[in-house]
Amino acid sequence: MAEVNLRKVVKRYEDVEAVRGIDLDIADEEFVVLVGPSGCGKSTTLRMIAGLEDITDGDIMIGGDVVNDVPPKDRDIAMVFQNYALYPHMTVEENMSFGLRLKHYPKAEIKARVTEAARLLDITDLIDRKPKQLSGGQRQRVAMGRAIVRNPKVFLFDEPLSNLDAKLRVQMRIEIKKVHQKVRTTTVYVTHDQVEAMTLADRVVVMNKGRIEQIGTPNELYHNPATRFVAGFIGSPAMNFVPCRLEELDGKLNVRLTDRLAFPVPGQRAVRYQNIPRNEPLLMGIRPEHITEARPHAEPGVEAFDTVLDVTEPMGMETLVYFTLEGAQICGRVNPNWGAREGAPMRLAVDLNNMHLLNEASGVVLGRP
Repeated sequence: MAEVNLRKVVKRYEDVEAVRGIDLDIADEEFVVLVGPSGCGKSTTLRMIAGLEDITDGDIMIGGDVVNDVPPKDRDIAMVFQNYALYPHMTVEENMSFGLRLKHYPKAEIKARVTEAARLLDITDLIDRKPKQLSGGQRQRVAMGRAIVRNPKVFLFDEPLSNLDAKLRVQMRIEIKKVHQKVRTTTVYVTHDQVEAMTLADRVVVMNKGRIEQIGTPNELYHNPATRFVAGFIGSPAMNFVPCRLEELDGKLNVRLTDRLAFPVPGQRAVRYQNIPRNEPLLMGIRPEHITEARPHAEPGVEAFDTVLDVTEPMGMETLVYFTLEGAQICGRVNPNWGAREGAPMRLAVDLNNMHLLNEASGVVLGRP
């Protein structure tokens, strides 16, 4: 078993606390992604798990054993970095087998492990080449192969795709996911790219300013964020936030956005919000895909309104439309054949079944199930 457990882990650089007492449990064979903006503490956390950074306080356990004072080479982990760190004078086979040769593994076992890793990564025909003869994606595969042959308890990935172009990043994401499905090794992966996090992870850990904001599956984070930071960080384009307040008229709950614009809160959402104070400043969060062109015979909870478009962005399969509401720029997604034009009026519809209400001051999402 290769669970990874962090207990009240702190990393302090003189007066700066880079990681602030985080707790995290990663199950055996789980693929967990640490995601967040630069400086949030995600890479520092990974390096502490690897033993490349000393921890200031707390405990890190791998397979149930506390490894705070265990050197990196004895932690039975393998790390893949942003830069491939391949030896230029060695062939692919020599690069992949180097760690095993240092530990004096039998030649037959080394050959078998390298052959199997090359097959998994589809680099069998590159085995005799040197790094300078490889593309960036092929070099990253070799770096992954070097980790795989060690058969470690835990794989650690530190932004491994950030040096690749956009098309190759998509391809390598698929390859990494395929490899994990076959090898099933506990994996901790660090990235600043929320798309990478969402597509790769069993669970995502969103970090901000040295703390964990929320842990959950990609779907949980997307559809049920706990804070404004998570709601705004996960998803592209980002969630819209509009100042609002709740009001009750004739026993029915409305969300008021402007003096002239208010919508009835759907029944399911109204139950969630029954304990939220009325007429206090709030934020309504709504994702762009829940603001669309208004259609006849709308579903319950979908309310139409009129606006004037500031900007349109044709994307082929959809058009992104931007307009202003109460000083906030709002993004929606509409059918490209619906005739959206910059500076023109358009009737849109908002799906309030997918709205979120947030405390304006704390950024906490209210009434979560």
